[in-house]
Amino acid sequence: MRYASITDRLSGLGSGKWALHIQARAMASSGIPIIELTIGEPDLPPDRALLDEAARAMYAGRYKYSDGRGERPVVAALVEKYRKRRADVTESNILCFPGTQTALFAVMLGLAEAGDEVLVGDPLYATYEGVVASTGATIKTVPLRAENRFHMQAEDLEKAITPKSRVLLLNNPHNPSGAVLSREEVIAIGEVCRKHDLWILCDEVYEELTFGSGFHSPFDFPEFADRTIVVSSISKSHAAPGFRSGWAAGPAEFCERLLPVSETMLFGVQPFISDMTAMAVSQPFDTARIMRENYGRRAKLAADTLAGSNVIKPLMPEGGMFILLDVAATGLNGEAFARKLLREKHVAVMPGGSFGENARDFLRLSLTVPDDTLVEAVGRIADLGQELAGLTAKRA
Repeated sequence: MRYASITDRLSGLGSGKWALHIQARAMASSGIPIIELTIGEPDLPPDRALLDEAARAMYAGRYKYSDGRGERPVVAALVEKYRKRRADVTESNILCFPGTQTALFAVMLGLAEAGDEVLVGDPLYATYEGVVASTGATIKTVPLRAENRFHMQAEDLEKAITPKSRVLLLNNPHNPSGAVLSREEVIAIGEVCRKHDLWILCDEVYEELTFGSGFHSPFDFPEFADRTIVVSSISKSHAAPGFRSGWAAGPAEFCERLLPVSETMLFGVQPFISDMTAMAVSQPFDTARIMRENYGRRAKLAADTLAGSNVIKPLMPEGGMFILLDVAATGLNGEAFARKLLREKHVAVMPGGSFGENARDFLRLSLTVPDDTLVEAVGRIADLGQELAGLTAKRA
């Protein structure tokens, strides 16, 4: 039988990226106790008021067809959210989607196609390759360097641009590294995009999870407003990933042109979840603050646990819910180390290579487990590192 070419373009770009995570879950199901530090799933529940609002709305009959742009209460709440960042935002600048991933897919579909290039920093979030490939466009990587703490540099972006470049997919705060761009870095990147007439698609799902440093976005600057689209959701900020509630905020003309694409795919988000989301983004909740405190503390705990190791080197995050560990001194890359770690120490982490070539010597650890569990896991990582270093020394 004949299949559409998208099935070939996306072959291996789905759950294959999470093969080690899937293996760890299978081991746990067989009775082997595994410390799981693989995926970014908040360890807090959503605030009870949000759950109550979703239930109230459902029982009030908010389960029928919805508005393709987004239910009026949530669109209004998102307008107010983004007006705090840029005063000219109106309902025409908002589209709602079931989660950030769907928003990324739809927005990219409206920006790029076969023959185009999409610029993405390397390392990159694991689903970005599939998002770009689904349009027929190709990824052109911009190197994010460990010596720059994986912050994108405007000069590296400019060097990567070709006549085929159409979009910069910018992840800030960054997954997997936890890098948070400064105001000066954002402006410099925005100026390069304006010079070369590039769209800027900003994945800002970790916006509320920064550790002390301020958050900045091209969306906030009027000179970049006509080319910047933000996607985000309540998955991380409100610890509600399973509700699949997200949005895009961008130029009115872009939103108008993308609306039929969105409606053809989805025709709206569940109204009762939209009502919950409206409450989430319009009222103050402690969830993000608690997670910021927890993840920042746990990142320091992980680094302190590795203080005596000369082979496993932590890279302290500036935001998000992960920490990277450099394992190059063990003689193994991240993939080999992670597999050995799971097999011998029963700790599951993500190999850095799942996120790109520039992270191949790293492990990504989720900070979404209790402190003592994280310390135990990092201790096992340190032990394996020392064992490998001893073997490497003997071979030398």
